[in-house]
Amino acid sequence: MAPTFVMFGDSLCFHGPEGPRPADDPRLWPNVAAAAVGGHAELFAGFGWTARDAYWSLTGDPRVWAQLPVADVLVLAVGGMDTLPSPLPTYLRQGIRYIRRDSLRRRVRATYLAAQPHLARLTRGWPTALPVAASVHYLDQTVEAVRALRPELPAVVVLPGVHRAEAYGYVHTARPAAVAAISHWAADTGVAVLDIAEVVGEHVLGGHGNVDGLHWGWDGHALAGKALAEVVGPLLDPRTNRTS
Repeated sequence: MAPTFVMFGDSLCFHGPEGPRPADDPRLWPNVAAAAVGGHAELFAGFGWTARDAYWSLTGDPRVWAQLPVADVLVLAVGGMDTLPSPLPTYLRQGIRYIRRDSLRRRVRATYLAAQPHLARLTRGWPTALPVAASVHYLDQTVEAVRALRPELPAVVVLPGVHRAEAYGYVHTARPAAVAAISHWAADTGVAVLDIAEVVGEHVLGGHGNVDGLHWGWDGHALAGKALAEVVGPLLDPRTNRTS
């Protein structure tokens, strides 16, 4: 029986060099990784998702509940967007979509997007979309909740990547602290780690991905998928009779 990845992610999981793609596109790195071990990925993701969004999905989406009993590995590919500069508090930034009338909403959004890179540089990347302590808290809550149902299920966390995005003023000062905190948490809780920056960092910083400087090209997806499969493979084999 083919192994199932239950994977929570942000737009890096479904965005290609020319824009977002359907979740079943075989070129996306969750699918590349799953295919490499003869399985398939069940992806739960959204634009800008943080570790908090993953926890909310786990606790509120019945599609997730349907997959957990048959999952062979849990992959937490969230936490990277948490580290991006967010000059406006998240509830205000996300609340722009609710502004009426449409013309006013468009003006407010355009003004914020124009100001965001300047504010990110001015504040040196603070505040972020989610504080590091909160990211670790929600990652831990997610793993704890899953283990209450599936205590034997292996888990992998993906460390925050890198970017060269003009939209964020090329600022990413929060990343080192997040990498350290998430790595420490993972070691304490027995969660495997994939350092995605080591895999696709050169691809992103060399300008080989999407023109937004944040999302990856297909070469980046291929590299990330291969790396994830290498982490997941040894976790699957002792628990199943499958081979990678």
